[in-house]
This record gives sequence, C-alpha cells and structure tokens, in this order.
Amino acid sequence: MSYSGGMEIPSRLPLLLSHEGVLLPGSTVRFSVDSPRNMNLVKHRLLKGTSLKSTIIGVIPDTRDPEHEIDDLPSLHKIGTAGIAVQVVGSNWPKPHYTLLITGLCRFSVSSVQKERPFVLAEVEQLDKLEQYTGPASESGTEDGELGELSQKFYQAAIQVLDAVSLEERFKMALPMLTRQIEGLKLLQKTRKGGPDNEKKVASLIHKGFPSRQFRLDEEDEDEDGDDTTVLEKKIYGANMPEAALKVSIKELKRLKKMPQSMPEYALTRNYLDLMVELPWNNSSKDCLDIRAARTQLDNDHYAMDKLKRRVLEYLAVRQLKTSLKGPILCFVGPPGVGKTSVGRSIARTLGREFHRIALGGVCDQSDIRGHRRTYVGSMPGRIINGLKTVGVNNPVLLLDEVDKLGKSLQGDPAAALLEVLDPEQNHSFTDHYLNVAFDLSQVLFIATANTTVLQVPGYTQEEKVEIAHRHLISKQLEEHGLTPQQLHIPQSTTQEIIARYTREAGVRSLERRIGTVCRAVAVKVAEGQLHITDSGGVTSEGQGQQAGERFVFVSMELVINSALSQHFQNTPINIMIFKNYCKSLIHCMNKNTK
Repeated sequence: MSYSGGMEIPSRLPLLLSHEGVLLPGSTVRFSVDSPRNMNLVKHRLLKGTSLKSTIIGVIPDTRDPEHEIDDLPSLHKIGTAGIAVQVVGSNWPKPHYTLLITGLCRFSVSSVQKERPFVLAEVEQLDKLEQYTGPASESGTEDGELGELSQKFYQAAIQVLDAVSLEERFKMALPMLTRQIEGLKLLQKTRKGGPDNEKKVASLIHKGFPSRQFRLDEEDEDEDGDDTTVLEKKIYGANMPEAALKVSIKELKRLKKMPQSMPEYALTRNYLDLMVELPWNNSSKDCLDIRAARTQLDNDHYAMDKLKRRVLEYLAVRQLKTSLKGPILCFVGPPGVGKTSVGRSIARTLGREFHRIALGGVCDQSDIRGHRRTYVGSMPGRIINGLKTVGVNNPVLLLDEVDKLGKSLQGDPAAALLEVLDPEQNHSFTDHYLNVAFDLSQVLFIATANTTVLQVPGYTQEEKVEIAHRHLISKQLEEHGLTPQQLHIPQSTTQEIIARYTREAGVRSLERRIGTVCRAVAVKVAEGQLHITDSGGVTSEGQGQQAGERFVFVSMELVINSALSQHFQNTPINIMIFKNYCKSLIHCMNKNTK
C-alpha cells in the first residue's frame, strides 16, 4: 500500500522481536536487547549504518516465553510498528546487552520473511500514513502517544490495539485501559500519605490492571490536605515548640519543599521533621499529689523499703507547696531481686505519670545517649529522646536500668554523656546530636538502678591507727629507707602523739608519710657516719668506744628527731615533751640493745 505525496517507510525492514512491551505509533519506548538475533541487528545495522534509513527498524511483539527461547524463528506476529532508533546504549553488566530508545512511526504488515540470520529481514507493507503521527495537530497522534505509556503495563491489550487498524476500533479498546490507568493514578496519589508500603501495593494493582475491583476515591477524608508539606507545616506550627526549635523546623521545611523526592536527603529531612513534630515539647501529664493515696499505693505494692517510700512522699509534699520543682534523681543500689525496677513502676503509678525503662547494660557508645549527628548514614536520636517520643509527655518516670554496667570504648564514654542528662543544673537544656536543639529534661523523674552491693567502710579510731602503724607502716618505711629496727625505734606513746597532733584524718596515709619523714632524717645521720651499730649490737659514733657511743646516741638522736620534726612542722607549734619522750624511748631501746 502506497500513499502519494506522503512519506513511506522502506519496503524491507529488519525486525526487532520484543518480549517487554508493544511499540505504538507516536510513542517512545525503551527496549532492552540481549537475544542473539536482536544483538546482531544492533551490531550490523544500527551501529554500522551511516544513513537515516539504516536507523529505521520494525518492532514485532514476540509472545513466546523468553526463558524457553530456541534458535528457530517463531511464527511472527502479522502487525508491527516501524520506528526510528533514537538512542543506542551498550553495557556488559550483568551480561552483554543493548538498550534502545525507539520512537514509533507507523504500522505495517509482514508480507514475507527474506532471511532469518544473522537477524530477521522481512518484506513489509505500510498500513498508515506517516504524517498522521508526526503532524502536531493530529488527534489520532495524541491518542496513540498516550497509549504508548500503557504498552508495557498492559501487554496483551496493547497488542490488540496494535492490530486494530481502524481508528474506531482503537478507541473502543483503548478507553477502558485509559480509565483504569486514571483511577490507579488517583488512588496512588491518595495513598502516598500512608507510606511506601501502601504505595507499593497500589502500584502492583495498577500493574495488574485490577479489572475485578472498583475503587471509590470519594471515601477518603476530605479534610486532610493532599499536599504532604502543607500538612507537615500545620503540624509544626501546632506542636508548641520553643522559638529556637521552631526556627530550625521552618528552615528545614523550606529546604524540603525545594528538594525532589528522589534525593536521598529528602527522606532524612522528612524523618527529622516528623520527629520534631512528635516530641512532647510542652505536653505534660498531671501529677497525683494525694499523699495518703500515695502512701497506701506504695504500701500495697511493696513491703518495707521505708526510706525509699519516705523519699517519694517528701517529693509529693514539696510539690504541693511549690509547683515549679525540678524532677529528683534517685539511685537504687542493691543485689538482683530486691525490687528496684518494680519500685520504679510503682512510683510512676503513684504519681500518675508515664513510665519508660531504658536498659543501659553493655552500652559502650555515647551516641546511645546523645544520638548520632545527621551527617552520618542511618543516624537516629539517642535513647532519652526516643523514650520521650514513645511516652508522649515531657515529665515521665525514666528508669535507667543497670547504670553500673555501662561500658567504655573508642566511641566515647556513655557514663560521661549521662552527666548532662542527670545534672539538674544542665538537663534543662539537653542537646541531642540528632535534634541539634535544646530539650528540657528538668521535669523528668530519673531513677537509676545498679546491682553493685555498697559496703560502708568507716574511718579508723586512734587505737586502730596505732596498731596499724606498728604492725605494718613502721616496718614498711624502715625497709623502704634501708634502716634496721636497731637504728630506729618508735614507741607507741610517740605514735599516739603524732596521730593526735599532726595527722587528723580518717585513714593512715598522712601517718605513713610522717613516719617516712622521720626515717629519712635518721637515714641522713647514718649516711654521714655519725651513727652506726657495733658488732655487739650497740650504737656508737665512729672512732669512739661503747660508753662514748652511748653518750653520743643521746645527743645525735636528739638532733635527728628535732631536725626531722622541726623541718617538717616548721610552721606548727611543737610540744617539746614529744621530743623528750621520743628521744628517751629511742635511747632506752638502743642502750638495751648494747647490753
């Protein structure tokens, strides 16, 4: 069939066998080519051709199963579409293939097959005028162009439209397809608010054509705005945020409106704004301040624990007198099974507050407390902010369970990060890294629990310090300074004077340092040769006899003690009787050794 005065396609066309979609006149479709015949067509015709005529090919629907393709040429469909290859792109991943972008020109019928290899070449007869699809004011061109968008979703129906040469028949077949497509797009637009899961379900229904189900779109709530950003903006202004948080949210919302939804940052910004809207900035629960009812509730829930119950009742009493009271911070320490966690729940029930438990055992990353910065992939807020989002109020009872089992790693110290959470002077402006704005935690009642058993160790009495000094400290200091018991002896009376006047402490560290001072002074005299021990055990000066040694002991030792004590306590009034008693005891001991 020829048309005088109009453009005609070549009488012999290479044929592209398509499994994916149907090319209709006036539409542009992208085809993936990986079969041997189609690959040879691209290599030998499209890539090697140098004229416009070499880019015109015929596209025939191939109804065979592509997984069971054989080398024999199948029976060809009688009606096809001539198209011009606009773009050819090759790739080797995951396997060698070409991607063709083809624009349909007109229909043709296959008269005969000229050859089957390396690609199919057939004698064709043109069925339509070429101008009716290329002219700008053609009604039929508009109709076929819109049908091209449906060809890949309604494969079998599109083949029937392709076979319908008459315009009236094409309208009868195309109108039901267009109606279903329009209904599906409207439904998809309405369900975008419900999340990506609903969107995928509706998209699958559109792909199948949902022929047996009718959707009533007018059942959707008319009060809800179709624009997500408009609804989000209303929620931001209605969340009663502080001024700083409101400024940040409005700034992020403006950025969100300028982003296309395909950008990865769009989802991150949207999640951030959703969290800002859901946080309880000014939403508080009303406390139950009835002390009698609270005492009855605590007694019914737990037996004994009088100190703990009294602390809760004291808090309620102060809350009655002063409304703007910061939330207390309690720490329950005890072995497992004594009821620390259950007491926390009972306190929340008594106060009429929400309860949330945060398990901190094994946590070794400070981001679990402070959250991640939004620059990281998979960032999220910390457990404190997540807990407030869960309960929906800003004054819950937060139980920080097993704080003694917090770890420490290269990611930081979570115990140090808890300082800003638990310090009453700081937690009114707690800043989570994910939010990057201050959040008030001063109304939260924090209860920490630990399994460590605390044993109270009191300080030593004076008698205990004397015994510790003579059993352990003096012998230790003599050994460290290279002295022997014959060279230095400190009686208990002198030790008591040192403890009472110069070491007023609960422990014995200062006492040990004072004994070390005396030992160092004696060590100087020994090193200078003024004092040594004879073979008989006496203490003498160098070059003198036993008796002279005894006299020298009194004088030299008196100087040693006076020098040591006066050098260490030069700014303190010293009782001279301490030196006399001390020196007499030393001389008595040394003379006893010489005898």
